[in-house]
Amino acid sequence: MHAFLAHLGQTLALSALLLVTSNVAAAEIWIVTDTRHPVAGAQAADRVIQLDAAQAIEAELSARLPNDPQQAAALVQRRLNDGGHALQQRMREAYQGVTDAWSLGITSIPAVIVDQRYVVYGEDDLDQALARIERYREEQP
Repeated sequence: MHAFLAHLGQTLALSALLLVTSNVAAAEIWIVTDTRHPVAGAQAADRVIQLDAAQAIEAELSARLPNDPQQAAALVQRRLNDGGHALQQRMREAYQGVTDAWSLGITSIPAVIVDQRYVVYGEDDLDQALARIERYREEQP
């Protein structure tokens, strides 16, 4: 009987967590972070902004360049051309993400943002951040 009640309690707790997550998940969820501050469950967000994405692209483009400046410039140009539209899109998204985070006034990472209105700083678990936002929304109708 005790095992059944414990299982029932776990099931109800999981159901409540899923209900909270599904209520918030219907909203627009963004995560602003970098590669050193991963957020568990980030794949469930509508958008993940990696503030260091542009630096990573620049590092790819400048990796193993020759010492000669003309040869280095030619190699970077070739890499840019070879990357084509996909590379341009990655660069555009990287810089747009930084601009969007700045325009929202994000001051710390990781940041979980719901509806571009609610933000939780420093939480590295998406479900926990969403639960905190949901609790706040219930307390502040």
